[in-house]
Amino acid sequence: MTEDSFQRTDDRFRNLSSVRPTPDFDSPFDRAGTGSSKWARADAPGAPGVIPMGLADMDLPGPPAIADALRQRARHRAYGYTVCDPAGRSLVADWYRARHGVEVDPDWVLLLPCGPRTALRILLETVRPEPGRPEPARPAPGRPEAARPEPARPQAPVLFPAPEWGGFAQLCRAARLDYRELPLPIGPDGYRLPDGPLPGPASAVLLSSPHNPSARVWPADGLRTLAARAAEAGALLVSDEVHGDLTHPGHVHPVAVTTADPAHRHLVVTLNSVGKTFNCSGIPSSFALVPDPGLRARFADALAGYGLWEGGLLEQTVQQAALREGGPWLDALLVHLATARTRLTALLGPAVRSAPQASYLLWLDAAALGLPPQDARRALLERCGLEASDGAEFGPGGRGSLRLNYALPGSVLTTVLERLERLDLP
Repeated sequence: MTEDSFQRTDDRFRNLSSVRPTPDFDSPFDRAGTGSSKWARADAPGAPGVIPMGLADMDLPGPPAIADALRQRARHRAYGYTVCDPAGRSLVADWYRARHGVEVDPDWVLLLPCGPRTALRILLETVRPEPGRPEPARPAPGRPEAARPEPARPQAPVLFPAPEWGGFAQLCRAARLDYRELPLPIGPDGYRLPDGPLPGPASAVLLSSPHNPSARVWPADGLRTLAARAAEAGALLVSDEVHGDLTHPGHVHPVAVTTADPAHRHLVVTLNSVGKTFNCSGIPSSFALVPDPGLRARFADALAGYGLWEGGLLEQTVQQAALREGGPWLDALLVHLATARTRLTALLGPAVRSAPQASYLLWLDAAALGLPPQDARRALLERCGLEASDGAEFGPGGRGSLRLNYALPGSVLTTVLERLERLDLP
């Protein structure tokens, strides 16, 4: 990769080698016959005409550059084992510099052939305490005894805010790790990160940034304070930033590993992926930013234990095409999402719990929509033909809420707005 492969223009990532037409995000986009899990729920018997707005992927056409790259690679009919292209690390660093205005050392980057959920699950293995070393026992006079191992230290819990993406709790249960949810305070401007010291020792603090389900962009000073609090608790801060590239115009996403104080950076990891940004989650890939070399080595070893190594044939093809050429497509997408957000929030008003500042997620108060809080998802489906995520999936703090995904063609969003007007809106 040469330096002239990239150009910084108005803080946007550009590739000058290709000029592509403006994406069409208004016309209907047919996903029939693609095995879409999102639409499979909508096509269930007894639910004709339902518009699915629950699962977090987009009903919008992805970047042509990804389709072109896959087509070109498929022409060479060798699909065997591949090595990791080291240029991919510099490509990630260039993306962060151009897109977010921050410096990421390419040596921090791990290029993973798995999705962020899998990466996080394996990363949690690295926070387990190591078994105690054998310690010589004190034998009775004239009667030597074998050394007995020191009991393993108890596992400190994993902490994360609530409401929060339900995958955190699911992964902790799968890893047999205790966890504790920290209620997020909410005010007129939306959710805020927890205040004050963290409760006792912790092994890890998990955070979705921007917030899932509310699409709140966490302020840089709050994130910096949280990293310091995690370090005080002896915990690793893991920031899941898969929605970070989808920050709406007028907002800035703070990248955890570069926002944290340098004194705490060795205890911070950022996870990201092109999957949400470029609507290609069906080809799992991710990258981790791990500043601490020791932790990076342990993480790589843990991944290898599951048969996962850096690289991947399709994963690298998609990731490099997205980061090299996807910037203009993403710029157009963000304008479309911001317009859709404005149309929805103008209609729903006080039912919006926290104003979205990124991504395509809308977090709603079911009671304010005139829906029964205990059964809001079913009621919305029956009254409006709209399928949403039940707030209870995001922990106890999410009960009585709904999450809607509005990454829809403009024409479909118009239908959604018409259906929402059937509710008892204020």
